[in-house]
Amino acid sequence: MLYSIFGNFDYYSWILLPLIIFFSRVCDVSLGTLRHVFISKGFRQIVPILGFFEVLIWIIVVAQIMKNLNNIACYLAWAGGFATGTYVGLLIEERLALGLQVIRIITNQNCENLLESLKHENHGVTVVDAQGAVGPVKMIFSIIKRKNIQQVVLLIRKHNPTAFFSIEDIKDISQGVFSPKQSGNFASIRKMFPSHKGK
Repeated sequence: MLYSIFGNFDYYSWILLPLIIFFSRVCDVSLGTLRHVFISKGFRQIVPILGFFEVLIWIIVVAQIMKNLNNIACYLAWAGGFATGTYVGLLIEERLALGLQVIRIITNQNCENLLESLKHENHGVTVVDAQGAVGPVKMIFSIIKRKNIQQVVLLIRKHNPTAFFSIEDIKDISQGVFSPKQSGNFASIRKMFPSHKGK
């Protein structure tokens, strides 16, 4: 009886094809997520390459969907692949940790130890005297490669745990002091796909 039920089961249409659609969507949506990230980071030369493969995979999958409009498993695989691909793309981007970030530190405490620690790690810093809501403060600015931002946050929490700080992405810089540890993959990708710099 089981053979009569499963012997005629269309494994390709209900298992294999949905799996192909699912993993294809994971690939093309991951590429799309990375494409948007590379655009925001200024890696313009690699964007068309990612876009080519993203659309190529997408059109192949759409063609399969159009051939199987009555197969609900294909619809579920399409939606599941889109959701998973978005998550996977963000995970990949997080692991790559591309880009530059500016960290702004505001403290009304002595920050000499923090400054020395930042300089010891060869992070460039700019210090400005400012007036806060409750009195004079020091504002410390530093441009950090994103993969090293946690190191700086740990230094802040160690030397000035009550300091206020904010972190923002920036697209590019013209000059600066950076830790030798910060070169790595970012510099390699920059050389392969240089972004256009304005004056």
